[in-house]
Amino acid sequence: MQLRARSVAAVMVAGLWIGLSEFVRNQLLLASIWQGHFASLRLVFPAGPVNAAVWMVWSFLFSFLLFSISRRFTLLQTASLGWVAGFLMMWLVIWNLSVLPLKTLPFAVPLSVLESFVASYICLKIAPPTVS
Repeated sequence: MQLRARSVAAVMVAGLWIGLSEFVRNQLLLASIWQGHFASLRLVFPAGPVNAAVWMVWSFLFSFLLFSISRRFTLLQTASLGWVAGFLMMWLVIWNLSVLPLKTLPFAVPLSVLESFVASYICLKIAPPTVS
């Protein structure tokens, strides 16, 4: 498979993994915590088709970020840098806006680290960086 095709495949497969991980974590495992927190703010937790589409866009952007980082860094470095950029910074922002239920973090942190690690592994496995 050509380098370009491998790169696209890596981003696509990693993006699908990220999207699935996000769905399972937030819409299945932690949905009641999210819904309860949003209800306490007199808001409805967004879970409709438009919201799902935005999360899929985020998933593919995150996979592209991880792929890009993986061109210069090791697996652990890629997963770590990606996790900080994709999750930690997002959580700081939504915590600052009072919409992050802190009860999710004991589950979300390890699951998001796993998500970042597996997506980084996918990128490196499908399209290893070329040595120049």
